[in-house]
Amino acid sequence: MPAEQSSNQPEKIYLPRTSESDALKKIRHTASHVMAMAVQKLFPKAQVTIGPWIENGFYYDFDSPEPFTEKDLKAIKKEMIKIINRKLPVTREEVSREEAERRIRAANEPYKLEILEGLQEPITIYHVSDQWWDLCAGPHLENTAELKADAIDLESVAGSYWRGDETKAQLQRIYGTAWETPEQLTEYKRRKEEALKRDHRKLGKELGLFIFSDLVGPGLPMWTPKGTVLRSTLEDFLKQEQTKRGYLPVVTPHIARVDLFKTSGHWQKYQEDMFPLMADDDESRAAEQGFVMKPMNCPFHIQIYKSELRSYRELPMRLAEFGTVYRYEQSGELGGLTRVRGFTVDDSHLFVTPEQLDSEFLNVVDLILSVFKSLQLKNFKARLSFRDPTSDKYIGSDEAWEKAQGAIRRAVETLGMNYFEGIGEAAFYGPKLDFIFSDALDREWQLGTVQVDYNLPERFDLEYVAEDGTRKRPVMIHRAPFGSLERLIGILIEEYAGDFPLWLAPIQARLLPVSEEFMPFAQQAVDQMKALGIRAEVDLSGDRLGKMIRNAEKEKIPVMAVVGAKEVEANALSIRTRASGELGSLPVSEVLERVKGAIANYTDF
Repeated sequence: MPAEQSSNQPEKIYLPRTSESDALKKIRHTASHVMAMAVQKLFPKAQVTIGPWIENGFYYDFDSPEPFTEKDLKAIKKEMIKIINRKLPVTREEVSREEAERRIRAANEPYKLEILEGLQEPITIYHVSDQWWDLCAGPHLENTAELKADAIDLESVAGSYWRGDETKAQLQRIYGTAWETPEQLTEYKRRKEEALKRDHRKLGKELGLFIFSDLVGPGLPMWTPKGTVLRSTLEDFLKQEQTKRGYLPVVTPHIARVDLFKTSGHWQKYQEDMFPLMADDDESRAAEQGFVMKPMNCPFHIQIYKSELRSYRELPMRLAEFGTVYRYEQSGELGGLTRVRGFTVDDSHLFVTPEQLDSEFLNVVDLILSVFKSLQLKNFKARLSFRDPTSDKYIGSDEAWEKAQGAIRRAVETLGMNYFEGIGEAAFYGPKLDFIFSDALDREWQLGTVQVDYNLPERFDLEYVAEDGTRKRPVMIHRAPFGSLERLIGILIEEYAGDFPLWLAPIQARLLPVSEEFMPFAQQAVDQMKALGIRAEVDLSGDRLGKMIRNAEKEKIPVMAVVGAKEVEANALSIRTRASGELGSLPVSEVLERVKGAIANYTDF
């Protein structure tokens, strides 16, 4: 864009996440306490539980005998403004565990007693003047006057469970947001409104891509013909890229004996996310003998590798599968396609020699970057997801982890990638390189991932015959450029606002005959398109041209072609595209060639 034009564009308002801003941590911690104070002033029977900051705001969970309403939120906001305007000091106090317990019992706040049990000393309390307090580690502002009332908003009320456990008390969660300036709040609200327009659940229904059924169950999407075309196009695209790079296709079952996952460690470390054991009888269930639905594909691919003694000449071996896995997500955590219970992973596991590890890892990253380019996903960064050495959730030796993490670090440094470290984000069996994508609304999503694994080859006693005839242990690379098809499609729907690029659109071209007499010509042109692999159709509605165009626009068809007397006479099509607008009358042969070329090159018509 020329400089004189860009100068007229409004400056983009940056909205930092809480984790990126010490100032916002103080603002949102303080705002949450002010909100809880206001709630207990207006609703004395409400008991507080926890009230942390989140990336775009804060929330507080309350146990209240009466449900909060939208009208209540307005009243709470007014009370918060009064507290802010009173310029009350916010002070920190360290107390003994015994003193904290005494005060909590005096205040009759049973949830705080449970929270206190899990706290390490020193125990800190934050006071809003001498009128309200809560257990909190901070940080906070020094005075409520430092909050800007016109940069705070209360957003919604939702149900939650104490400690996230569905068997425990049901609570009410009030979500709020707080910013440094009113302008940031305005921009945040604008993005929220835009997000509602782009919501993949709404657009997916309007575009007829997928459905959910209460009878089938939550978190289990079903794909319509259009949605299946979209899925298949993505699968075919990646399969072609993988074939070029030496990947071998495999197919594995959806269930397996629980012993497989005991060997891998999933049963010990991942059981709470797996569907329950399927056993023949109570005795088998007690002995943990039976079948489970697979949460991951890697143990199956390991069995295929291990079915024969491999030679170093066969390595690297790259096994790939679009494998559907099942995870027992809590119902409150489900969300459209981005958090489901059954999803398909573009999974691959590479079995490599230690000497091949670095080059194969770089090749995988190159594949992921080429996939992102074709999908027009540009705004991403790399996260080095390493283990937390203080946690007991991981398997394997310190030496194996250091080697695996070193391989990932070498790769990103070799590529000169923009990266950051995420301590504690590793899988239980190995560290990862995760690609974190920022969408059109600056929301972050994890997409592709690559993992280095020394531990599962050890647990399954994998070997290969080295050049000198000795038996050696291969290294595994786990990788998934898409992550999961369901999540990727949900993200793409919102990123494109349902307006898919030509190569990916379920219907790529629609011909609009202005009257019934021109339908045979239109059908002939569509048949030619289909013969070239172009997904095309004729509008057979018989509607007026204006309505046919509006319907095609609503369905976000990339290419529309009007067919009338002039077009039939000239053997041409009057082209209108979503990307470039009116292109005028073009010979049918030229349209076929240009559409086919654009699809092949992942570009617009």
